[in-house]
Amino acid sequence: MLQPFLNLKTTVIRLNPSAQTHARIIDGKALSAQVLDEVREDVRALAAQQIYPALAVLLIGQDPASEVYVRNKLLRAKDVGIHSLEHRLPDNVSQQQVLQLIQRLNADPGVNGILVQLPLPAHINEQAVIQAIAPIKDVDGFHRENVGGLVQGDEVLTPCTPSGCMRLLHETLGDLSGLHAVVVGRSNIVGKPMATLLLQANCSVSVVHSRSVDAAALCRLADIVVAAVGRPQMIDARWLKPGAVVIDVGINRIDTSSGPRLVGDVDFESASRVASAITPVPGGVGPMTIAYLLKNTLIASELQRAERPISYPAVG
Repeated sequence: MLQPFLNLKTTVIRLNPSAQTHARIIDGKALSAQVLDEVREDVRALAAQQIYPALAVLLIGQDPASEVYVRNKLLRAKDVGIHSLEHRLPDNVSQQQVLQLIQRLNADPGVNGILVQLPLPAHINEQAVIQAIAPIKDVDGFHRENVGGLVQGDEVLTPCTPSGCMRLLHETLGDLSGLHAVVVGRSNIVGKPMATLLLQANCSVSVVHSRSVDAAALCRLADIVVAAVGRPQMIDARWLKPGAVVIDVGINRIDTSSGPRLVGDVDFESASRVASAITPVPGGVGPMTIAYLLKNTLIASELQRAERPISYPAVG
């Protein structure tokens, strides 16, 4: 059973938009710390049974942003007691070498989760690498079997960012049934799985994208807006219904008179005067993504113990 490993501790906060002039900040750092505490507790329970979950992380090349992301993931894994195996490969590694390493990790019973840090060098086919990971070890939730299983409502590994967004929403609103959610962006990594999870939570869901007619008008109908489009500060107060809850997945670097800074896809200052609750950037969705990567590692460990033998993709 997976339930002990999910261990959700939800505090429902009902919002009264008319009683506030500025949106409540949804603190992703604080909630991610709670999720990490849950993971730490479950890791200790597994250790008592002599079960030690392990996560393998592949970093190809020397992309500075990827270096930071991997370092943070490894630090959080160590903090909660998950064993991590870091595999650093040079820029000129061949695709076949990467696939062979993944095949070895697939076959290693001591490895429960496999994460390949994206983006990859141009000469490596990203989809070929993702699809080579055993679905039951795919802690990013990007393999087509996990994507299809999510749509069908199966018990699969789910992409970390949408999972973290759902936790933020449940903590803020409690039951989401009947609410209208608009997802801005239709990427495979965030937009599409986010829409699916919102449907599973009994929301009415619209997906807004580059071909949508009057996207702002569609957003103004929403009780929940999830922005995941990759355009800095695109969504402002004019896009929002008073009292909407805003989850800003975007993270963009912009230049200002005081130097570069990070902003989301939402114009925070404008939107926070209309929304009832909003995630900041940074400090909102980002910490939740790492927390749910580690939660996925635990879920993968449980799935593997319940479903032996594991079927591993062949390397072509």
